[in-house]
Amino acid sequence: MPTIATRARKRRVAPARSHKLKLTVQSNVASDDVPSHTALRRIAHAALECDASVTLRIVDGREGRALNRRYRHRDYATNVLTFVYDDGMSLAGDIVLCAPVVAREARAQQKTQKAHYAHLVIHGMLHLQGYDHERDDEAARMEAREIRLLRELGYDDPYAER
Repeated sequence: MPTIATRARKRRVAPARSHKLKLTVQSNVASDDVPSHTALRRIAHAALECDASVTLRIVDGREGRALNRRYRHRDYATNVLTFVYDDGMSLAGDIVLCAPVVAREARAQQKTQKAHYAHLVIHGMLHLQGYDHERDDEAARMEAREIRLLRELGYDDPYAER
């Protein structure tokens, strides 16, 4: 059974090298605003600090709400959920993005949906690798990493005032 990423998970940072990513992309939504599989792979790989096997699933509001209710006991759809499968040998997990929430937040933040997807994929990948934002110091470290990775990919700072 999957577990939501928690602070207890240790980050696995290997020496700089080309990390291997096995990425499966699933979607139950049709939208031109969702980045291509190639773009999603490039974004996910940019945040990789170790070899990993990841499923990235883009869902509708109903599935997003059901997953959030089941695993976080919150009865609403949220933008991103991260599930870590820890077999002790390699990093594996799922990242679930809720398309209608991503679209609504992108409009509210006055940015493109593709930019918001990039931010949330990076955010989910960092959660898989043990980053968290429960405490101020953790949040600052995670946000700084997100900003740097997104800039390297050509996206603006998602935390900048608009």
